[in-house]
Amino acid sequence: MKTLWCAETATMAYVDTVKAVKPIGFPTNAAELLSAMAAGSRAQVIVEAWARGGGVATSIGLAIASRHTGGRHVCVVPDERTRVEYEEGAQRAGVEAEVLVGEAEELMRSLPEVDFVVVDCRRKDFAKVLKFAKIGSKGAFLVGKHAGLRGFRWRGVVGKGTRIVRSAFLPAGKGMEIAQVVVGGDLTQSTGKSRWIKHVDHCTGEEHVFRR
Repeated sequence: MKTLWCAETATMAYVDTVKAVKPIGFPTNAAELLSAMAAGSRAQVIVEAWARGGGVATSIGLAIASRHTGGRHVCVVPDERTRVEYEEGAQRAGVEAEVLVGEAEELMRSLPEVDFVVVDCRRKDFAKVLKFAKIGSKGAFLVGKHAGLRGFRWRGVVGKGTRIVRSAFLPAGKGMEIAQVVVGGDLTQSTGKSRWIKHVDHCTGEEHVFRR
């Protein structure tokens, strides 16, 4: 799979997200990174699986990314109580959210092919959100937030017929697992020894460590 990446769009989304979250006191780390990734990859269908108490910083970033790509940002929640909490937080943050309520499998099957999926691993059904996501011919990015709380492993999480091209772990928040996936081939990434890569963000001075 050849990823079409737009550095200019990624940069604009990154900057806009930092400007949006800092004035209202949200921490800037994962939100701007995910916004840049979704915008830079020109994602048209962005799905966020939200958990209660999760805050809406990520939602701000994904909403900004969708505006830059002209795409669709959808938040899926399991019940009405969660929907109310999410919409109240989104309204305070100025996020216009498209919210769908229901079982993870049903909602993911009802959506079109996705390009970017962010799931909070504190949800009991987080694996179903990833497993039943429809991956198009261009592939997609899958992200698990709070992955460190779950002992997260991609094996058994991605759907049938989905292959992991590459994956990385970011020590942001409670840990974030990111995978680029395509349809076809083995369900897991190719074998081989993993390695750690250190990267310094020249804009913020933050140091990130990636596992590849």
